[in-house]
Amino acid sequence: MGRLFGTDGVRGIVNRDLTPELAFNLGKAGTYVLNKEKERPIIIIGKDTRISGDLLEDAMSAGILSMGGNVIKVGVLPTPAIAYLVRHFQADAGVMISASHNTFEYNGIKFFNHDGFKLDDDLEDEIEDIITRDIDINGHITGEKIGRCVEADKKALEYYVQFLYSTAPLDLSGKKLVLDCANGAAYQAAKMVFQQMGATVIAIADDPDGLNINAGCGSTHPEALQHRVLLEKANLGLAFDGDADRLIAVDEKGELIDGDKMLCICAKMMKETGCLYGDLVTATVMSNLGLHKYLESIGVIRDITNVGDRYVLERMLKTGCLIGGEQSGHIIFLNYTTTGDGILSALQFMKALTLDERTPSQIAGEISLYPQVLKNAAIKEENKRKYERDTEIKKEIKRLEQLMAGEGRVLIRPSGTEPLVRVMIEGKNQKEITKLAEGLARLVTKRFG
Repeated sequence: MGRLFGTDGVRGIVNRDLTPELAFNLGKAGTYVLNKEKERPIIIIGKDTRISGDLLEDAMSAGILSMGGNVIKVGVLPTPAIAYLVRHFQADAGVMISASHNTFEYNGIKFFNHDGFKLDDDLEDEIEDIITRDIDINGHITGEKIGRCVEADKKALEYYVQFLYSTAPLDLSGKKLVLDCANGAAYQAAKMVFQQMGATVIAIADDPDGLNINAGCGSTHPEALQHRVLLEKANLGLAFDGDADRLIAVDEKGELIDGDKMLCICAKMMKETGCLYGDLVTATVMSNLGLHKYLESIGVIRDITNVGDRYVLERMLKTGCLIGGEQSGHIIFLNYTTTGDGILSALQFMKALTLDERTPSQIAGEISLYPQVLKNAAIKEENKRKYERDTEIKKEIKRLEQLMAGEGRVLIRPSGTEPLVRVMIEGKNQKEITKLAEGLARLVTKRFG
């Protein structure tokens, strides 16, 4: 068995990689690790709209109940709603069943602790060790010690929507918004919160059938949203992913506003309103060079970490930074919540727009992003880290960076799941950097393929 936990929980094709047996064991081991000192822990379970959600929810619940835990099923809700509801209900842990932006045949399981944070690596390792070594942790729980499963009342959704509203109680009367709900977990909450604020809401991809989540829609496929914004002459379009922890926006001209641009716009708003602690923003090594130049121009310090929202959050907790995120639209506002939240990000973005009299396209147009080209170099699995010490590759990277004369950069990093090294080059000329990236990828493959 390979490693169970990736950068965002356990994920795979259901009934092949992620089986009900594995979900059951994750429920048992997770309950044991997170609640060793408590006889009757309370664990919240939520899910997105995938057809396999029911299967994994029941299997997870059975594992938790067998350990004496009680389960509260809150139904279809965004991932960040589970992080919030764990705190709201004072539960001992939370579980979200979702594969985020992946297609419907995939699903995943991620845990939250009692504070609403995703689990640290050491806790995930402990859960994984119990499962892979088949350690008996049941303690032969029988009789009245077995847990109970209850359906939460419908107020779980309302509690989450009211929390979202409290973070930015805007009056959006007269604003027309198009929401792309990805046929996923945002399909109820997103509409509710923006309608409560008085906006005219036009929703697309808001009719989930278990199979259509992320299918040609959502933050990874915003083309339909771009078209609809222009057709409706809307003020703005907002696209979420399947579990609603990401956001991509579309301006009134149908142009995309990605996570890097939203991070810049929201950071500027926070700085101007005195809410940007230490004038600090956390970004990743993949953040666009344009982001760095813009934030530098407004006096904001960039703190750079590895790709992945867990690494962004870890760094923010260490530094006290209140905003951080990624190009993908996964943005964390740590003064409000413990994880990325697409709807909350949309509200903060709308707040920034309402404080500026210009149009979204004019505001976003201040930030000039550089073209980025990503090429894969196929190599042997055992060679994925050797490029870091290779003299010829280091020499070529230095040559390319000198060639771009401060107006570009080179980033190489190994894939976490495949025998590949990813070569990213950023610069002003798309055609030129494509040629450079292809050449460097060929060199990496030649050396280590």
